[in-house]
Amino acid sequence: MTKTQDLDNRFNYHKPDAAKVILHEDIRNAARALAKDVDLLVPDGREKALALTKIEEVMFWANAAIARN
Repeated sequence: MTKTQDLDNRFNYHKPDAAKVILHEDIRNAARALAKDVDLLVPDGREKALALTKIEEVMFWANAAIARN
């Protein structure tokens, strides 16, 4: 893949088919479950906020991988 093709792939809209919609939902549900566990088990503070942000990042990047490939 050329550099231009890579950039196009990164910034184009990737319409999901039915199978990818299910995968996106599975990732979202798994991330939500983990976030709820962290919220329940971890004391409030900067570290908890960062942990929740990283869970969001995992969800976003996993969904990007599903969409782009």
